[in-house]
Amino acid sequence: MAEAHQAVAFQFTITPEGIDLQLSHQALRQVYLSGLRSWKKRVTRLKNNVITGVYPASPSSWLFVVIAILATMYTRSDPSMGLIAKIQEHLPVSDSLSVQCRTVVSAVLFSTLLWFSLIFTMRLCLKQLLSYHGWMFEQHGKVSNTTKIWAMVRIFSGRQPLLYSYQGSLPNLPVPAVKDTVKRYLESARLLMSDAEYERMTTLAKEFESSLGNRLQWYLKLKAMWASNYVSDWWEEYVYLRGRGPLMVNSNYYGMDFLYVTPTPIQAARAGNTLHACLLYRRKLNREEIKPVSPHCIADRCYWAMGETSRYGWVMETDCYVAVFHRGRYFRLWLYHAGRMLSPREIEHQIQHILDDPSPPVPGEAKLAALTAGDRIPWAQARKEFFSSGVNKRSLDCIEKAAFFVALDDDEQGMMGDDPAGNLDRYAKSLLHGKCYDRWFDKSFTVVLYKNGKNGLNAEHSWADAPIMAHVWEYVMTTDCFQLGYTEEGHCKGDVASSLPPPTRLTWDIPAECQERIERSLAVAQTLADDVDFHVLPIQDFGKGAIKKCKISPDAFIQIALQLAYYRNRGSFTLTYEASMTRLFREGRTETVRSCTSESCTFVRALEGGEEVCRHLFRTAAEKHQHLYRMAMTGGGIDRHLFCLYIVSKYLGEESPFLKEVLSETWRLSTSQTPLQQVELFDFVNHPEYTTCGGGFGPVADDGYGVSYIIIGENMINLHISCKHSCPQTDSHKFGADIKKALMDLLELMSPEKPDPSRAEQNHLKNSKKDL
Repeated sequence: MAEAHQAVAFQFTITPEGIDLQLSHQALRQVYLSGLRSWKKRVTRLKNNVITGVYPASPSSWLFVVIAILATMYTRSDPSMGLIAKIQEHLPVSDSLSVQCRTVVSAVLFSTLLWFSLIFTMRLCLKQLLSYHGWMFEQHGKVSNTTKIWAMVRIFSGRQPLLYSYQGSLPNLPVPAVKDTVKRYLESARLLMSDAEYERMTTLAKEFESSLGNRLQWYLKLKAMWASNYVSDWWEEYVYLRGRGPLMVNSNYYGMDFLYVTPTPIQAARAGNTLHACLLYRRKLNREEIKPVSPHCIADRCYWAMGETSRYGWVMETDCYVAVFHRGRYFRLWLYHAGRMLSPREIEHQIQHILDDPSPPVPGEAKLAALTAGDRIPWAQARKEFFSSGVNKRSLDCIEKAAFFVALDDDEQGMMGDDPAGNLDRYAKSLLHGKCYDRWFDKSFTVVLYKNGKNGLNAEHSWADAPIMAHVWEYVMTTDCFQLGYTEEGHCKGDVASSLPPPTRLTWDIPAECQERIERSLAVAQTLADDVDFHVLPIQDFGKGAIKKCKISPDAFIQIALQLAYYRNRGSFTLTYEASMTRLFREGRTETVRSCTSESCTFVRALEGGEEVCRHLFRTAAEKHQHLYRMAMTGGGIDRHLFCLYIVSKYLGEESPFLKEVLSETWRLSTSQTPLQQVELFDFVNHPEYTTCGGGFGPVADDGYGVSYIIIGENMINLHISCKHSCPQTDSHKFGADIKKALMDLLELMSPEKPDPSRAEQNHLKNSKKDL
């Protein structure tokens, strides 16, 4: 095989005269450069570990402490109060060391101990400050003395933190009290149950709280003392990794390109800049040069980005290639050559080589990725039987150890043509599931490049949540357009080295039985994909700017609009899931905000009934939603705690009717906001056309909706709405129209120019009380 020959650094033959060595100088040079790169990365990692280990101090501060102690001793004063002399007494006696040298050594040792003590104290103070979350619950303009003291976090947070500098200072996720969780759950469930159902659930809850709950809670507290986060590992294992249904649609999510702009119509050129930007991000990640946004917003899962490459494999420091899929064939494309990163123009050249390759796929190769799109058990069985040895194992390992996956599509996508809205919907479906065999759904993420230059991504969910991948994608998009750029002809900038080896075609030997299993997995995936009803709705009538004039949280505004739209769409309320981040805590991931509250339901009924106190009720509902969101962010959520209690009960073999019913509830409205994190990378004032479209996900329930939204600048909101054709009660386009109307109705209701009858009524009541 060609790959095997390329891997040989030397050959030898045995002759009567002895052994004749035939060295390949080029191969040995590559071995040398590879080792050199590896040692440079080790040194960089060691340096970063030292800097992170002593944070919030710096390594140079040690020298400052030593000099200060020695200078103080020079003035014949003892800052150690006798400790230096004690250390000197225990130093080994040596003729080569004078008394003065022994004194200096003792002073250096004392200075080092003092330095470590100061670091420990500062980190302890920083951890205590980061554990305070009262500032989140205070009203604007009213700052308590405690929060003013908490502002000292800036003093202890250092000047130039690296990516992981705050990790050791982040507090652990607290375990809420069982009675508090049960109380909040019953409050959230009351409005969705009849009186009889609520009375029955209250009885089950009280029985659980007074008996089994305390026992399960003891085990959770024990885990919280031992582990960094009592939720995250179980959440990853039981929610993501142990699932046996298809990842496609059910778990994976997608991210889109710019909405109105395609930087170049040349597919290979767009691939060149996109892949090079991914490499630049990966290099910044390895060097820990990505700055945490603040001490309270730590991208602590960024180390997974381009780190864990699939649900089966890990990327190593020496893996500098991507797996590429085009017209049913798989290629390995090296992104480093001769010890350096390939330029965008060189990557474009390599991608064009793949696009021009006329070779056909071998039998079974074209639809091989359908195994990752269907049910998990058939894929695991096929993997064990047909991909555990030989050429298939080598090629599969190549895909799973690649930095990420690249799909070169022959289709054109985007908001274009005579039906821009319909094409935008098809663009979203293409990113979500494609043709069910042209994305490797097990990979951490797949970068998709379309024929007309559009791009996008499909991301696997277990390794990180959407905000982490959004952070990566924001960097990639802006670097592609505003830093790397293109020539006037639309090609990448730079030159191509003549010695660049071409991409390597992966080889397969797929028997007929395996091909049958691929077809069965494809049938399952195709049925699932065809059932997805998707609608992408850009709303340009208003955005965050208009909402802020109403003095309402934009997220609360949209969530209440979703409640209003769902009520109008279905004539009832439903259990609503909104994802909230718990990144204030070490290894935090997500928590659930139960957005359907009694306050929001009261407001919706009042608005539909034409009552005059709607504005007051709306503000009350918005404040309640903000409170629930803050509670979820600060460890006071409901659902992750109940989930972990349920896991403990299963380990103990105990049955809890209360937990069983709670965890079997259906989330018919699943929502998530994709935050725009790196606002400084975009310029919506001077370049409004460079508007990111955000991303979305599939419906969680067969008879429900999935809604993802992103707030762009001051004047735009993008919605991604999903449901299933098989449910006659759901329609993504109709629900999208309902959401847009609800947003407009709420904006009209809360317009600052409109008088507030509820406030006049409240003032009248206050005056009446004064008269009394």
